[in-house]
Amino acid sequence: MSTPKTPREVRFSKLGPRVVQALKSRFFEAWYYDDPAEAVNFIVTLIPKDHLVSWGGSMTAVSLGLQVRLEKEGYRLLDRDKAADQQERTERMRQALTCDTFLAGSNAITEDGQLVNIDMMGNRVAAMCFGPRQVIVVAGMNKVVKTLDNAVVRARTIASPTNVQRFAGTKTPCMETGSCADCNSPDSICSYIVTTRRCCPSGRIKVVLIGKDLGF
Repeated sequence: MSTPKTPREVRFSKLGPRVVQALKSRFFEAWYYDDPAEAVNFIVTLIPKDHLVSWGGSMTAVSLGLQVRLEKEGYRLLDRDKAADQQERTERMRQALTCDTFLAGSNAITEDGQLVNIDMMGNRVAAMCFGPRQVIVVAGMNKVVKTLDNAVVRARTIASPTNVQRFAGTKTPCMETGSCADCNSPDSICSYIVTTRRCCPSGRIKVVLIGKDLGF
């Protein structure tokens, strides 16, 4: 017997397909899944076995075990976290800009099908804009908000103050208080804010929405 959906998950199952249609109207490819395991199985089918795969620090992908799954299935992975030092790590981040498949999350997605993302170094948003042959964005429905203004607010005041807690020793107001102070600190992780209002070329960015709370 399957576990009944929570009211939040029921809402996700109703809203998700509508967001998929909005994304498609902006030339993204898009799908919605209630079940994370089914979503992961589908994502793997989107990646040809000869592709070099990299990613941009998506905690959603990590929580789904996506990278581990790809490694077990023999995909070639470009993993910056396995670099010997910072110089090699940076070089791997540069190489990821020309990989075949780039995996990413999204800090916010609007109901009318726009993506909003915020980066410190800009490597993730750069890859989403241009470079890799395809970008696969995997996101929980908790990332979906009503408007573009709401999306920027979510990225700045929810995603970033949460994400920064991963980096011990970072000296920003949000590290101390948990609240965005619109700072210009040297350690700020909010350098680049990019809105992807449509996908060009058509279908290059593929968005898989999952009806769960995932990532930041």
